[in-house]
Amino acid sequence: MKHNMKRIILILLSVLALNQANAQGKKTEKATFGMGCFWCTEAIFQRLKGVTSVRSGYEGGTLTNPTYEEVCTGATGHAEVLEITYNPMVISYDDLLEVFWKSHDPTTLNRQGADSGTQYRSVVFYHTPEQKQLAEKYKAELNKTNAYGKKVVTAIEAAKPFYVAENYHQNYFNKNGSEPYCRLVIQPKIDKLEKIFKAKLKN
Repeated sequence: MKHNMKRIILILLSVLALNQANAQGKKTEKATFGMGCFWCTEAIFQRLKGVTSVRSGYEGGTLTNPTYEEVCTGATGHAEVLEITYNPMVISYDDLLEVFWKSHDPTTLNRQGADSGTQYRSVVFYHTPEQKQLAEKYKAELNKTNAYGKKVVTAIEAAKPFYVAENYHQNYFNKNGSEPYCRLVIQPKIDKLEKIFKAKLKN
């Protein structure tokens, strides 16, 4: 009997270890959003529990390895985007979409505030059919309820090659928080985030 019990415990432990390995294998997923200047939006997602990394970059254009200067012309077709790596056991894609839609104006075509051009367009680049379905459902609901008083124009497209932006764009707000641009444009977004999503923020 003791021997059998030992065997059962060993089998249970190996099953648990396997499940844990599977969970760890799927520990992170990616989400990619374009919502205007990545300087303004990177710091928002960095503060969320379950987000393990945020990289600023370019997606959705025709040029391979574009530079910031080339993207700024609007001629390459890229959008400034954030590639977010997150743990779905801690924060859901639904949650990320909520933060995305509440942190910028998705009703202005190719514009966020004073920033104008196709590189500033509102776009969700989905990585799975589930992400596509959730984004489309959320957008349809926002338009059905007329949540913004205007139509949501966010594009929902399959993920394209992502090109990481130059080093000086990464972690921008955290490194340059005292600059006037950061204080006037980015800080109010962070303050708003802290009010609305307090429970979802890292300590």
